[in-house]
Amino acid sequence: MKKIFFTTLLLISIIAAKAQYKASPRAFGDKAFNNKDYYEAAYYYKQAAEGLSLVKKQAIPYHADSKADKNIKSTDRAYICYQLADSYRLYENYLEAEGWYYNVINENYEAEYPLARFWYGVCMRANQHFDEAIVQLEQFNQSYTGDSKYKLMAEKEIKNCRFAKEQYQYPLLIEVKKMAGAYDSDGSDYAMIQRDGNRYFTSSRFLKNERKHLNRVYTIAKDKPNDPVAIDFKNDASKLNIEYGTPAFSPDGQRMYFTRWYKDGSKIIHGIYYSQLTGSEWGSPQKMGTNVNADGFNSIQPFITADGKQLYFVSNKPGGQGGDDIWVSDLDASGDAVNSTNLGTTINTPQDEQAPYYDAVNKRLIYSSKGFVGLGGFDFYDSWNNNNTWSEPKNLGYPMNSAKDDLYYLPDHDDSNKFYISSDRESDCCLNLFEGVDKKHILSGLVVDCDTHKGLPGVKVSFIDSLTKQIMKSVVTDNTARYAFTVTSKRPIQISLEKQGYFTKVLPAPGSGQMNGDTLNNPDICLQAFVVDKPIVIKNVLYDFNKATLREESKTVLNELVTILKDNPKIKVELSAHTDSIGSDKYNLKLSQARAQSCVDYIIASGIDESRIYAKGYGKSRPIAPNSLPNGKDNPEGRQLNRRTEFKVLKIE
Repeated sequence: MKKIFFTTLLLISIIAAKAQYKASPRAFGDKAFNNKDYYEAAYYYKQAAEGLSLVKKQAIPYHADSKADKNIKSTDRAYICYQLADSYRLYENYLEAEGWYYNVINENYEAEYPLARFWYGVCMRANQHFDEAIVQLEQFNQSYTGDSKYKLMAEKEIKNCRFAKEQYQYPLLIEVKKMAGAYDSDGSDYAMIQRDGNRYFTSSRFLKNERKHLNRVYTIAKDKPNDPVAIDFKNDASKLNIEYGTPAFSPDGQRMYFTRWYKDGSKIIHGIYYSQLTGSEWGSPQKMGTNVNADGFNSIQPFITADGKQLYFVSNKPGGQGGDDIWVSDLDASGDAVNSTNLGTTINTPQDEQAPYYDAVNKRLIYSSKGFVGLGGFDFYDSWNNNNTWSEPKNLGYPMNSAKDDLYYLPDHDDSNKFYISSDRESDCCLNLFEGVDKKHILSGLVVDCDTHKGLPGVKVSFIDSLTKQIMKSVVTDNTARYAFTVTSKRPIQISLEKQGYFTKVLPAPGSGQMNGDTLNNPDICLQAFVVDKPIVIKNVLYDFNKATLREESKTVLNELVTILKDNPKIKVELSAHTDSIGSDKYNLKLSQARAQSCVDYIIASGIDESRIYAKGYGKSRPIAPNSLPNGKDNPEGRQLNRRTEFKVLKIE
């Protein structure tokens, strides 16, 4: 049985057999393993490993004991190591499994168990050792000569690792916290829903009256938040080893749909049932028809749309893409399914898909899948339905997803920024309930003209992923000259602002979500207007007296021109230097040319192609202010204005 249903831990059977396992713990482990009781199998294989001196208590990773009996066959040692690793992995205790796969590899048992390195890499990925996992998986693919499907699986796991590394580096602005109190037990707690202010969820917590862990649907009343009560179904509660979970309700709350399952030998039988509420009592479970429950196949995890017209569910019945698939049925007025349709190859993969949630108003499906590139295990994906065509599923990222299993999304009914999920990210075996809070924020600002400081309508503002350089969203400012963008993750973002007749400006977006302007003194983002062949003065470009040597403070000013040229790769400019009237024409022409060239050399050294910028010295031939007063006396202010550096756009390619 899949971990999402969390089969009873079989503690009673372990205790009952305790007196016998010493005789043959391996045999008991094999029996449990063949019955897919992996928790129990690990228990017995661990005893066998201790008997073979394969393990020292509290030793991780598990190295072979140097005092081991040399008469013990290596094949026995290899078998126990590998079976124990597989048992831990199959009930998703990846931390323990990693150590035992390491033992298989370290003791040179790979010839007998060539998949050990692959599963070792998978466990390392699940334990968030992504770089090490990539090394192991690549090594596996180089040496493995068996079934090609495992090479494909290894390639997908490598992609998962690389995707996960980036997700952990640039997480979503979401806070995910494990729920405590009544929602946290000694078993599994998952699949929460809300109804009439009350909450319902599934738990495999210990049942005192039955002295075992069994999955049941629990309810927590809004006026008793610390008192979970297991729901009993009429005429069904007395049946042994029947388990229930993943509830869903009809719009009027009078019918509950749920998964009901039980074990028949080594096989687990799943089906979707419903129960009718009469007064305060839930009636005897009724199995839904063959449109949902195909004979010989499993159907699980019902979800009813808010209008009560459709049932989304999971099944491995014929007509799917392989494994567990998402299906949908139309419901008649009585709530019974009249058909069933597989959601197709866009949504479903040859691997497992589970736990559908469908927002019928916005036509958005959120579900979990193992079939796409993700962080590992079951990840959340969403897809949008447009005229019965599903969009390509998108991974919802970290920390919505983790390196383990993440399922059962539910938005909070009262708070649009809150939601609930189920995950085993903090457990070695079991799903827990988590509350998520969306911390996204709005990045907004005002675009103005740098000279007039008036708002600029008609500016194209693009928000660009700094890593992929892809445009995430573009808007054009209206008469308010304002823009806004919802920031959902810590991925670095650039803002590009474009308007004809203005220099394009590209700025990094602040992580805080509040634009403080592109300079320390300006609270808004300003764009600089330009006209081809019209000079623009570059203020505060200073040189040593009678020299062309740039002062350090001048380089800071010229960096702004470098930025303009980088943000506007299609423009070519002239950079010119001018002098006052003191000195000969020849001297001033030579000095101004040298000064202009010093600026150009600095700009080229800063990464601008020399074909895009041209140095020109004009000497004292183009004053913009009188060098002397009308009375013939010197005009220091005028001469200072004439000693200037300018640039102008020559052409736009």
